[in-house]
Amino acid sequence: MAKIVIVGAGSGFGGKLSIDIFSREAMKGSTIALCDIDAAKLKAVTRYLERTVEAHKLPAKIVASTDRRKLLRGADFVVTSISVGGPAYRGRVHKLECRIPAKYGVRQSVADTIGVGGVFRFLRTAPVQLEILRDVQRLAPNALVLNYTNPMAMLTWAHSVGVGVRNVGLCHSVQGTIRKLAGFLNLPFEEVSYWVAGINHEGWVLRLRRKGKDLYPALRKAMNDPEIYAQDKVRFEMMRHFGLFVTESSGHMSEYVPYFRRTAKDLRRYGLIRRKRPPRPRRQWLVDPNTPVPELTASNEYASGIMEGVVTNRPFRFNGNVMNAGIITNLPNESCVEVPCIADGEGVHPCHVGALPPQLAAINRSNIAVQELAVRAVLDKDKESAFWACALDPLTASVATLDQIRKMFEELWAAEADLLTYYRK
Repeated sequence: MAKIVIVGAGSGFGGKLSIDIFSREAMKGSTIALCDIDAAKLKAVTRYLERTVEAHKLPAKIVASTDRRKLLRGADFVVTSISVGGPAYRGRVHKLECRIPAKYGVRQSVADTIGVGGVFRFLRTAPVQLEILRDVQRLAPNALVLNYTNPMAMLTWAHSVGVGVRNVGLCHSVQGTIRKLAGFLNLPFEEVSYWVAGINHEGWVLRLRRKGKDLYPALRKAMNDPEIYAQDKVRFEMMRHFGLFVTESSGHMSEYVPYFRRTAKDLRRYGLIRRKRPPRPRRQWLVDPNTPVPELTASNEYASGIMEGVVTNRPFRFNGNVMNAGIITNLPNESCVEVPCIADGEGVHPCHVGALPPQLAAINRSNIAVQELAVRAVLDKDKESAFWACALDPLTASVATLDQIRKMFEELWAAEADLLTYYRK
């Protein structure tokens, strides 16, 4: 049976993806190898999954180690879900990447995709991810790497150019968006068909149908309902002015373009004022060793479906992040795109899309420019390319001068110096 190594198993994906795998009949006998540098989290998730295997009498095997090299040999699939420098969205480093830009008027939301926060997250994460993939290349050269770590597009690009192992980047924004649109239209999610392409966190719903009928007229009508509009103001405004709906939430999307976060007035108008969030509840299996064993029900994540498609040779369709190579004809060939893909016994096959509507391709290209320079910064160990990536970010350029961007960049570089030693040539 399949051997699946999960690097970063102490994250939310370790337990979740394992339950997904066990929920698929062809995968119930898999070996799941858990790896995390946090021994306490690793012990907790291992115990949780061992209890799950025992309770459901599964023919699966659970192994664990803080050393990935002890687990990788013979792997069929490797999942990466890591955070370098502390907790991904609440640690010291993430706060630096939000607060320092905010001093210069760059008000980010999530700061994990492009922008100053996304670039620095990539700068500190990519060297570690590349080390992991080089270990995969040496110890499990035939494995398929499934990456869940952000920034997704930049990392997929670096993986593909810097190492060359088989890999695909996975996100849940496409299926999450379609589910939300189905809700706006009071339709069952299962009855809605779609065709989505673009780049990660900025894909475009090119077709939205039910039984062959175009649903866009109904969606545009629904946008005029104040209650529905209020749930997704930024994305509805993007659809109003550019024609199609985009795949990332309003909070996320507002960071990738220069229209929504320039002033405090803009933030209020589009419902983007950052409110104090309640403490994030810890995963129950981390704090309670007697957490009830879960039912074997799959989530909306793609990973287990891809694995099953590869193992059984039964095609599984999903949206994945891959290198372009002519898939979207009006985006650069050497860039990372998020497109419909098929997984089967021969691996992952991206589907040809053709040209995006020109205005949407132009928005994507503004983000790809940032991604390209950030990737160049990592592959060449070039600090100046990292600065250029920040300076070309659409949101940053809309509110800060070049002198301010340079000062902000140097301040953040100094604050994260301990995580950026890779760039000392």
